[in-house]
Amino acid sequence: MKHLLPGVNDPKDLKALSPAELEELSSEIRRTIIEVVSNTGGHLGSNLGVVELTVALHRIFNSPDDKIVWDVGHQCYTHKILTGRKNSFHTLRQPGGICGFPRREESPHDHFNTGHTSTSISMALGLSKAGELCGNNNQYIAVIGDGAMTGGMAFEALNHAGHIGANIIIVLNDNTMSISPNVGAMSRYLNQMRMAPTYKKLREDIDGIIARIPAIGPTMWLTTQKLEKSIKQLLVHGMLFEMLGFTYLGPFDGHNIPLLLETFEKAKTMKGPRFIHVLTKKGKGYIPAEQDATCLHGTSPFHIETGKPRKKKVRITYSESFGKSLVKMAEKDSSIVAITAAMPDGTGLSDFARKFPCRFFDVGIAEQHAVSLASGLAAKGARPVVAIYSTFLQRAFDQILLDVCLSNLPVTFCLDRAGLVGDDGPTHHGVFDISYLRCIPNLTIMSPKDEDEMQDMLYTALKHNGPCAIRYPRSEVMGVPVKKTPGAIPYGKGEILKDGHSLVIMAAGNMVRTALDAAVMLEKEDISTRVINLRFIKPLDEELIINSAIECKHIITVEDNALAGGLGSAVMEVLEKNEIDNIKLCRTGIPDSFIDAGSTKVLYEKCGLYPAGIVNKARKMLSQEISFSVRERI
Repeated sequence: MKHLLPGVNDPKDLKALSPAELEELSSEIRRTIIEVVSNTGGHLGSNLGVVELTVALHRIFNSPDDKIVWDVGHQCYTHKILTGRKNSFHTLRQPGGICGFPRREESPHDHFNTGHTSTSISMALGLSKAGELCGNNNQYIAVIGDGAMTGGMAFEALNHAGHIGANIIIVLNDNTMSISPNVGAMSRYLNQMRMAPTYKKLREDIDGIIARIPAIGPTMWLTTQKLEKSIKQLLVHGMLFEMLGFTYLGPFDGHNIPLLLETFEKAKTMKGPRFIHVLTKKGKGYIPAEQDATCLHGTSPFHIETGKPRKKKVRITYSESFGKSLVKMAEKDSSIVAITAAMPDGTGLSDFARKFPCRFFDVGIAEQHAVSLASGLAAKGARPVVAIYSTFLQRAFDQILLDVCLSNLPVTFCLDRAGLVGDDGPTHHGVFDISYLRCIPNLTIMSPKDEDEMQDMLYTALKHNGPCAIRYPRSEVMGVPVKKTPGAIPYGKGEILKDGHSLVIMAAGNMVRTALDAAVMLEKEDISTRVINLRFIKPLDEELIINSAIECKHIITVEDNALAGGLGSAVMEVLEKNEIDNIKLCRTGIPDSFIDAGSTKVLYEKCGLYPAGIVNKARKMLSQEISFSVRERI
């Protein structure tokens, strides 16, 4: 059989293919995605579920003139293959390769650099209005998942688009999943819509009857619209999207190419806001992904035969360690509740959810709501723990600032995936949290060097009468023993892990191990090196910092956060405030740029965050005889 994919280098090439050939092409694309992702890792299940949908979109619409905006980008692999990146697809998520999400720099078919959820409708609406101002007649399509529809921003955009009658098409890719199974009223509403074949059949019958009536058909059609709206009210409980001003089409089988082609062609002829509801299966065509859509949502390289990871874990992750510690404490303290935003598995809260279902809240993709919900729980005496990825928690900055910290409420924020996370790239690196949290009054910030210290920090936070944040990496734990009984860490106090007098390296969290390894290398060069685990990023141990600065005269700070406003900046502020002069200080961290995808090892080395890199900086610092005033440098 002749393969079709080699002949498809542009969406225009789809125009010559029959529906049957498009189905065969979809099978070839699906096999390509499985093969590549098995080697590179990536978002598998969501991409396998939208192959036919993407093929149909590119067949009917004329990208890039017609703008297709992919929400998040978890489902953009077929789009990339069809838009000129087929031959480089094997470099997916690799250094110098193509990004796992839409990327403007890669192709004119990618209109935004995406990676966070619920943004596509707003973006497509903006493109649509700009197009109107320019006088063009292009189509503007937002493809959004049912999980992303739980985000409040999506409804803000729907409300606006419906209000102004925007010329926009919303394609709802409904696979009943985000990363974990969807929750909430919107999920139930969509289920009701899926389960309403009676309405769909009745609508088809009415339209068919009217179409066959000569002369009076159009007049009767107007009358039936009122009847149809009543039927919708009765059978699908409101038809929310039409109430918002959209023409609703669906739900349709998202794997039926002829039906998709017919639907998109029909929608293309219509004006105003249109909403197309398609049903897809996450992991379609690959049995392991169909059976375990959660684990194979985002995956490391895996064996195609089984779907199992190629690399076996040596130890549990920090997320899992956090979850175990929280369960242990919740067994003794009934005031502890846990909150997450659609990621109970990813944040290590699955066991907590099973053991304490009444004390667990998965709010869907709604980080802002998660934080404000926590404020309400805390105000009434609960001890809420909000576990969200660092990069996603920044979406709730206002709520952290005003709803929690302004009232000094005892909410604990557990920032998973802090630091560089690797192959998902700049939208997912958790390298800004110290900067965006450190400026908030009343907020305590901690970062553990290992799993035992993380347990103690969690215990400390839950006993603290105010808001706390604990940031920890994506990686596996260090492998140290964890105490059966956690203990409180002296508030705001760091610790000297290794003493020395020539140089002091100050670090916290994931970077402490790196600092210790650098110190060992420096000692071999007869450079006496002190290593401080600051533990508390806010408040800092000012006494320890000042004494070490005076005694050692040379300071290197090491952090996996942006240098701007990070840990190093905080140390400089302490020295400036206390008028400590004649100190050499070198800050090491994430530079003022977005860091691309790649293995965490390679990325940390590029940023100088590895033992040999710190050693080189120490040598350079110590070889310079001049000192400087910290106050003059700030």
